[in-house]
Amino acid sequence: MPLKRKHSMRPSRSSRPRKQNPLTKILNAWWDRLVGAMNDGGFSSADEQYEAHSTRRDYLWNTIGLIAWGMLFPLLTIIVTQLCNVDVAGMFSIVFVTANLLYIVGTYGARTYQISDLHESHSFLDYQVHRVITCVIMLVCGYAYCTLRGYSDELVQLCIAVFLFKMIDALADAYEGRLQQVDKLYLGGISQTLRSGLALILFIIVLAITRSVVFASYAMFIGALITFVLVTFPLALLETPRSRPLHITGVVGLFKACLPLFAALFMYALVDSMPKFVMDGVLSYDNQLYFNALYFPAQAVLLSVGFIYKPQLVRMSQLWADVSHRKKFDIFIIAMMVLIAVITLIVGFMMNLFGVRLLGLMYGLDFTEHTNLALIMIAAGGVTAGIDFLYQVITILRRQKAVTELYFITLGFSILVLLLMVNITGLQGAVIGYLVVMAILLVLLLREYITVRIEYVHNPSCEAAREAYSRHEDLQPHTDVSSVSTISQIIMSDELEKVRRKIKAKKIGIDPNDESFNAKEDARERLAQRLSRQRAGDGAGGGAGTGVAGAGGMAVGGGSAGAEVRGVAGAVGGSAAGRGVGGHTVRSEYAGDAGQRSGE
Repeated sequence: MPLKRKHSMRPSRSSRPRKQNPLTKILNAWWDRLVGAMNDGGFSSADEQYEAHSTRRDYLWNTIGLIAWGMLFPLLTIIVTQLCNVDVAGMFSIVFVTANLLYIVGTYGARTYQISDLHESHSFLDYQVHRVITCVIMLVCGYAYCTLRGYSDELVQLCIAVFLFKMIDALADAYEGRLQQVDKLYLGGISQTLRSGLALILFIIVLAITRSVVFASYAMFIGALITFVLVTFPLALLETPRSRPLHITGVVGLFKACLPLFAALFMYALVDSMPKFVMDGVLSYDNQLYFNALYFPAQAVLLSVGFIYKPQLVRMSQLWADVSHRKKFDIFIIAMMVLIAVITLIVGFMMNLFGVRLLGLMYGLDFTEHTNLALIMIAAGGVTAGIDFLYQVITILRRQKAVTELYFITLGFSILVLLLMVNITGLQGAVIGYLVVMAILLVLLLREYITVRIEYVHNPSCEAAREAYSRHEDLQPHTDVSSVSTISQIIMSDELEKVRRKIKAKKIGIDPNDESFNAKEDARERLAQRLSRQRAGDGAGGGAGTGVAGAGGMAVGGGSAGAEVRGVAGAVGGSAAGRGVGGHTVRSEYAGDAGQRSGE
């Protein structure tokens, strides 16, 4: 008689609960948090779950986010070239370049002001409403541009799709700025990475299926919209304190305060993009692709230089603040300019050795005949790296406002030069003209630096301004922005305060980390902020001036000036102007105090 097999008491595999993979677990947890917050009174009422002051995470995810954001444009052009053709890729390139310029209209330079508004003189609702208005203006300007250019219906649809994508980018920037404002920059980096990543994936999928760059661009916009609605918007509300009420005067104040920074960013972006706009309508669309593809390797120079000097900006500020170390400051400037030249030569050598063939493999095109233009573009990349570095130097010297004037001069010259050269020699003229224009801007910035440096040596009022900065006894920087800083920079105002406290602690002989010392400094800072606001109305302190503090960052996509800008992370300061009793004009963060000292 056969024995009966006993049934196992263990549950079958089909009845066991499946173990979730990490990605599914994260998505489910995030969805549960969103639904729970909605049911419990809204996102702003929920408890925060992620830590602040995580420097390593901030650096890691901010870098990843900026790389993902900055590399999106060149990757998209490569994909369009491979799946469509050169003309379509060129058409897509000029549309994206235009969208990057409009992106600056959408952000209006407010990110820099927002993250430096440590005392929250404007509520987050003020920033949100301000950003919605600027984004609407951005779209209106974009549609007006398409109408004036007389684009075909297909090209207008492509413009609308890409403009909408960049509009979501600009809108999300305000919420990521809010996260940075409360020292959770890494969450903003994660948001930026997800938005760029999903947009790229959906673009590739739709383009591979439809071979329509218009449909693919709308898919890119939808991907960005999804991440904004499900990640960026709720994350900013969940992980930051509830906003104060909206004030219309605050929104109007943002337009006034951010105007100088917006003007500087827009002017530089226009100068940087001018070759592409001149080529549009004069040359065929394939030239747009070749220009952006040739610029792609030049970004290696720009990014390499940025990664070297940007971590040193706070140290440079310390050297400049100490008169005895001014020679070291000058030596660093010279060394950095030499290093930029060396990096440019190395990248140029690599480009000549194998870079041209690598470009051909990436784009599926033959770049052999453009080898000389590629080397010229590498040189232009070195020049733009020098421009970016010198701007930071001039920022430390508190003369950013003068740079806007230089941008304006360069813009006028670039239109004349590029119109002439592009019409005569085509793509070659655009590349050479770009190098010439950037070289002119570099010379103007060098001249400005030398002029300011001589002024600080011979003009006593500049030293009075320096004393006001280093002592920092009576005034704090005003919260109104009247000068500019590059978008490629972040987190300076906080670092400057740390430097000031170290200097003061050293003078009185105590540990700068002493809790009682820092508590007194915090109280003094709050009091000084109130006093500076009262003095701003009647010009107290012996002079009238406008204070500044700001920081921000920008990245470039394939030679575009997108917020584009160039750079990853860095430091900025501010400037102001004050006139002392003695009649000397003083540029400093603390114009009133400096004006009084110089008058005395």
